[in-house]
Amino acid sequence: MNKQFYFPYQHVLVLGLAKSGTAAAKFLKQNGKVVRVNDLNAEPDDATVQELEAFGIEVIVGSHPLEVLDDIDIVVKNPGIPYDNVIVREAEKRQVPIITEIELAGRLADGPLIGITGSNGKTTTTTLIYEMLANSNQKVKIAGNIGNVATDVALTLEEDETMVIELSSFQLVGVQTFKPKIAVFLNLFEAHLDYHKTLENYGHAKANVFSNQDASDFLVYNADDDSVIELTKRAKSIKIPFSSTAQNINGAWCDKEYLYFKQEKVVALSDIVLVGKHNLENILAAVSVAKLHGATNKGISEVLKTFTGVKHRLQFVKNVKQRMFYNDSKATNILATSKALSAFQQPIILLAGGLDRGNSFDALIPYLDHVKAMVVFGETATKLENAGRKAGIETIEFVDNVKQAVNKAYLLSNQQDVILLSPACASWDQYRTFEERGDMFIETVHTLK
Repeated sequence: MNKQFYFPYQHVLVLGLAKSGTAAAKFLKQNGKVVRVNDLNAEPDDATVQELEAFGIEVIVGSHPLEVLDDIDIVVKNPGIPYDNVIVREAEKRQVPIITEIELAGRLADGPLIGITGSNGKTTTTTLIYEMLANSNQKVKIAGNIGNVATDVALTLEEDETMVIELSSFQLVGVQTFKPKIAVFLNLFEAHLDYHKTLENYGHAKANVFSNQDASDFLVYNADDDSVIELTKRAKSIKIPFSSTAQNINGAWCDKEYLYFKQEKVVALSDIVLVGKHNLENILAAVSVAKLHGATNKGISEVLKTFTGVKHRLQFVKNVKQRMFYNDSKATNILATSKALSAFQQPIILLAGGLDRGNSFDALIPYLDHVKAMVVFGETATKLENAGRKAGIETIEFVDNVKQAVNKAYLLSNQQDVILLSPACASWDQYRTFEERGDMFIETVHTLK
């Protein structure tokens, strides 16, 4: 049984379809709201459009006429639509509030919420928290960017169930009352500036994960990240730090042998199978949340002894004739790729490239010391080649796509090499999603003789 849904707006414009927009439109209609949907790219005969129209929802597709805002009390915006969109700008001009679907989920959910954000590591940390709580016999559901629309999950949430939500900066820009019982702020790195315009805007969007918390809530934060420390100074919640570099008896930390929460040994580092320093940070954050929420050390350690990573995030794919293939297609920025490169000591053949967002890749150079060859593709191929040449890499090959990249890398490889897809770029120049790009990598690896 969900709590009474309080939403003091009657006429709603849902801007953008996709999964979250469709779910929001249906839910609001079912709760007696007058709903209008506007999507620039959808077609009138799309199955989703016809389904919503049959539901009694007005759907306008193919353009953004300003009249869609007439009589509208609030806009529920698809997180991916930028704030310089013509309808968004007009809504701001008319002083119409703009939220994202995650705000609806927060108003709807009856059980406690755990919200995880950061530039990198969200999916891994969210999954770890979910697994640790479930493995400790707690009732828990997972939602957000990780695949299940938060509103849909919230509709099925019982009073004693916890919802663990992966949250992007795009979602967090549009919150009013969203308030997780435990918030997690993993890290902050320059990303998505084509959307947020400045690092300051991006950081403040991330900080909305704890902006409505009070002294009865918890904020788990990265004590090794100066930007996170600065932003969390204004938090009103109880702050729980985690650090992979220093002992911190108020939160999660580790020495050379064990991972601790406060002063309690939780798990031996030798039992953890997930590779990479960045994943150790994700694990420390997840352990903090799990312990705060009552998970058992047994439940936590059993997960860490078996968890090898989520799909498309430094995912081990296959050993082919002593070549180790890893799929890190979710690495859509330089920080994610630098962390993936830092996870290995073996020689690496790096597969990288994708959407050109205007940045250079010089920040990758310090992490290319183990890279013996690069295979580059997409809009950024030449920029990545330039960074590789500056790092002293002699073998750099250009290909058209990920399938060709796998085959080329295999020809260049020797036994004990790591062949790593970690693009450092979004996929949208060639692939609809990073998942599609990663799936092509996996499928091609499995065809190698």
